[in-house]
Amino acid sequence: METKHPFLPIIIGTDMNAYNMAISFHEAYGIKPILVGKEPLSFTSLSTITETIELRSGLAEDSQFADILIDIAEKYRAPGKTLLLIGTNDLYVRLIIENAKILREHYVFNYITEDLMNQLQVKANFYELCKVHGIETPTTFFYDCKSAEPFEEEMMYPIIIKPSNGIEYSRNKFEGQQKVYKVDSPKEMHNVIQQIKASGYSDELIIQDYIPGDDTFMWDSVIYANSKGKTQLVTFAQVVLQEHTVTAIGNYTALITRFDKEMMVKLQNFLEAVGYTGFANFDLKYDARDKKFKVFEVNIRQGRSSYYVTALGHNMAEYFVDDLIYRADKPVTYLNEDFLFTVVPKAVLRNFVDNKAVLKDIKRLIKKGQYGNPLFYKKDKHLKRKLYLLARQVNYYKKYKNNQW
Repeated sequence: METKHPFLPIIIGTDMNAYNMAISFHEAYGIKPILVGKEPLSFTSLSTITETIELRSGLAEDSQFADILIDIAEKYRAPGKTLLLIGTNDLYVRLIIENAKILREHYVFNYITEDLMNQLQVKANFYELCKVHGIETPTTFFYDCKSAEPFEEEMMYPIIIKPSNGIEYSRNKFEGQQKVYKVDSPKEMHNVIQQIKASGYSDELIIQDYIPGDDTFMWDSVIYANSKGKTQLVTFAQVVLQEHTVTAIGNYTALITRFDKEMMVKLQNFLEAVGYTGFANFDLKYDARDKKFKVFEVNIRQGRSSYYVTALGHNMAEYFVDDLIYRADKPVTYLNEDFLFTVVPKAVLRNFVDNKAVLKDIKRLIKKGQYGNPLFYKKDKHLKRKLYLLARQVNYYKKYKNNQW
C-alpha cells in the first residue's frame, strides 16, 4: 500500500458514488482507498482501484455501524496516517452524523450536525426552512401514514407522491414499490397511499404539485463548504437524462454543466444561513409556468453524478483533503465550464433526448471531447469489469427503450 500521503481514505459504500469518490482519490493522489460495504457491487468489486473492500453485513444497522467503523479504524491505523471518512449514501451519512462523537476519536470527516440534518432531511422542516430563506419549492402537502383519515386536499392532477423518510421507506419493501409515484386521479392517489401504508411505512408522504417538463427541466447543484462553514465551490448543471425505471427515478444518468450566478449564489446563501458544512447536492426543477427554479431537496453529501466536479479539475477528494488534512483556505469557485457528464452510451443520448437545444449541445460537447463517463476510468485495468460495463451500456439502451417516465 502506498505510504507517501499522511492520510488514508475510508469510503463507506460499494456503489457508483463510492466508485466515483475512489477514482477521485486515485486521480489526485495515486491512492487506492479502503471501501467498507454490506455487500459487493460490480462497480467496485471488479475494480483495480478499489481492491480492498471490507464487507460487513451489519453495516446498515444502527446498533452495529459505529462498532464496525471502530474495528476498521483499528485495522488500518498507522503512525502518521489520518483516517479520512466519507459516506456515499443518505443512510451511511446519517449514521456517521449520529455517531459523530465516538467516530471523531478515530476519523476526520466534514458533515453537518444532527440537528441540522433533521432540519434538512425531514421534508416538512426543509420546506419550512426554504420558505424562511426565500427558496422556491413546489406546492406541497404532507400526509401522515399513521392517520386513519384519507388525504382530502384539493390538488391539480397529475401529482407526485413520494416518502418523506426515504430510509424507512426502503426498509419496508413491497411488490410494485416505486421511488416516486406520478398519479393522474384521486382514485389512483388513494390506492397508492393504501399500498404504502400496508407495507408498514408509518412516516409522512409528500404529496406534491407535478411541475411539467421532461428530464431537461431538472437541475442539479453541488456545493462544498469547508469545516468552518466557508463555501469553496458552487456548481449548476442541467439534467439531460435521469433513470426511467420505477425504482431508480431521480438518479441522473447525464447532465451538462451550466452557469446561473444568481441561482448559484441563492443556494450558497441558503446553506451559509443554516450553518452548513461539507458537500451538498440540490435537486431542482425549472417551472416554465412562473419561470422559477423550485428546489425539491438537498442531499447532505455528494451525489453519484457529482463526478463532473472532479472531471473539470475541481477534484472532490482534494476538497476533503485540503480542508481536513492540510487546513488550506480556498476562495469560492463558481464553476463556469462546459462539460457533458454521462454514464449512458452516446446512442442513448442521441435517441432518447427530445429537447432539440440540449441535443445540439450534447453533439457539440462530444465533438469537442468535452464529455466523460467516470465508470470507464482509464487507470482501472480489470478486464472482467470492462466486459461488465459494456454489457451495462447495452442494457441501458434497452432500459430507455422499454421505460417511459
